[in-house]
Amino acid sequence: MRTVFDPAEMGPGNFYPVLTASVVPRPIAWVSTVSADGVPNLAPYSFFTVSSANPPVVQFTSVTRKDSLRNIEATGEFVVNLATESMIDQVNTSSAPYEPGADEFAALGIAAEPSERVRPPRVADSPVAVECRLRQVIEVGDSFVVMGDVLAVAVRPDVLADDGLPAFAAIAPLSRLGRDEWGLTPPVRRITRPGRPG
Repeated sequence: MRTVFDPAEMGPGNFYPVLTASVVPRPIAWVSTVSADGVPNLAPYSFFTVSSANPPVVQFTSVTRKDSLRNIEATGEFVVNLATESMIDQVNTSSAPYEPGADEFAALGIAAEPSERVRPPRVADSPVAVECRLRQVIEVGDSFVVMGDVLAVAVRPDVLADDGLPAFAAIAPLSRLGRDEWGLTPPVRRITRPGRPG
């Protein structure tokens, strides 16, 4: 017999760990923004995915209203930097509740570089950076789904495969699991998609 977790009975605080331990692994959007005053900000978000391919749109969710969301609403721009295994300690530390207006790049010694299409800087050591312009923010309960039109994807040459696309093994992306667990690069299996049945 299965154990059934009912959010109506448990309440949001107790149900959150059930969700995050069940919906795994979750890729991490390491989001860089700048405030209206030009102060950089960097924070990880593990509710992250692609919303649409045409037009290209990505999304992440801010649980409660945080500095990243306020900056995006003020400036209309952000960058999703992919977080890798070698960056695990910096990514984790950047999730700390810094005071509003703090520059996590400077506080943690994370190298930044200019973006191609937007004002927020990229994480220099991140192999892939997705530069975005705000499309919309959708409020869902105590959370905010931030959707961004992709203006450019900046990829380091050393992580490109022979076909010209980013190579999963070279990127070595981090993911979030439940509790305080992190996912490292898993083995990869290639399977050809089937054609139309019949």
